[in-house]
Amino acid sequence: MKNRYLWTGMIAGAVMALDQLTKYLIIRKFFLHEAVTVIPGFFSLTYVRNPGAAFGILAGASGAWRTIFFIAVSLAALSVIITLVRKTADRLPLIALALIGGGAVGNLMDRVRFGEVVDFIDWYYRSHHWPTFNIADSAITVGVALLAIDMLFPGRQQETAKRAQRMDEDLHE
Repeated sequence: MKNRYLWTGMIAGAVMALDQLTKYLIIRKFFLHEAVTVIPGFFSLTYVRNPGAAFGILAGASGAWRTIFFIAVSLAALSVIITLVRKTADRLPLIALALIGGGAVGNLMDRVRFGEVVDFIDWYYRSHHWPTFNIADSAITVGVALLAIDMLFPGRQQETAKRAQRMDEDLHE
C-alpha cells in the first residue's frame, strides 16, 4: 500500500484526537462518578477513572509502580506496532494497527497526565454493567478484532507477503 505511514498516522491521529476530545468534554462537563442516562436501562455516560488496565486489572497495585508499568508496556506495544507497520503492506492490518496504536497512545496520554485512564462509556442491562470504557479502548478492541479477522484468512496473508516483497524490490531499484 502506498503511503502506509501516512494512512496509519492519520488514522491513529484521528483516534487519539477523538479520544482526548471526548475525555476533555467529560472531565469539563461531569463530576467524577456522575452519570447521565442516554438510553434508559441500557446506556449512560458515566465519568470514572480507572487506575488499572482492562476490567480494572492491577487497579490495587501501588500508584507509582502501576503507572511506570503501564507506560513501559504501552511504549513496548507501540514499538511492536511501528515494526509491524514497516513490514505490512495490506490495508486491513494497517488499519487495525493504526486503531490499536491510536488507542494505546490515547490511554498512555491519560496515564502520563493523571496516573489513570478516564472512562465514560457505560453499557448495561438492568443491574448488569459492562466495565466502563472510552474511545481509545473501543479503537483497540476493533483493531484487535480486525487483526483476528485478517488472521482467519491465510490466503490474504500470503498475498500480503507477496505485495510487501514487491514493494521492497521496487524501493531497491
